[in-house]
Amino acid sequence: MTKSRNDSGPVPTRRAALTLLGAGALAAGGIVPARAAVDDDEVLTESRVLRDPDTPVAGNPQGDITIVEWSDYNCPYCRKLEPELRQVVQDDGKVRLVMKDWPILGPVSVTAARIALAARFQDKYHQAHDALIGVSSRLTEPRVNELVAAAGIDMDRLKRDLAGRAKVIDAILKRNNDQAEAFGFRGTPSFIVGKYRVPGVLSMTEFEQVIADARKAGMK
Repeated sequence: MTKSRNDSGPVPTRRAALTLLGAGALAAGGIVPARAAVDDDEVLTESRVLRDPDTPVAGNPQGDITIVEWSDYNCPYCRKLEPELRQVVQDDGKVRLVMKDWPILGPVSVTAARIALAARFQDKYHQAHDALIGVSSRLTEPRVNELVAAAGIDMDRLKRDLAGRAKVIDAILKRNNDQAEAFGFRGTPSFIVGKYRVPGVLSMTEFEQVIADARKAGMK
């Protein structure tokens, strides 16, 4: 788990990090539902966290379980986890994956996130995302542009959308950040799986178990 610069505390262990969300609302709590880290009903509404129309979705859009991922393109743990998470989503077939760009690792991370979101206006967010998350070295701004161009993104259109849609893109990033902070996440990657808050990296087997647990919790 890549921590934000303001995080000085220990990283939680995997299973101990799982906390159950309050049944009546999306609010981070303990195993017994508790209050959110911040008291902001507008930030942690189900529609904003799970159904934001401006947030890209992968997997099965009609899935019975939603995984929400907050990630940073310069996060090595996000890169390592990506193919395993996608495999779990594909194998399950009933998981809806909501992809929240949360660039907390510096200016290049912000640039990469803004470019990926701008690519969405030419229906190529996923191509940009896959190109940026699939590298093994730290990104630079020239490398970001090189990768998205090689992924088939129209760069002239991208520049226009970065300028013309700047307010929309920045508003998405602000919502993603506000939600992550409200849930008490301290770094990337972090997740909501059904009714569970998962602040850290899980293995494929652990993701499968959390998905199964989330389905059971959703049936109660």
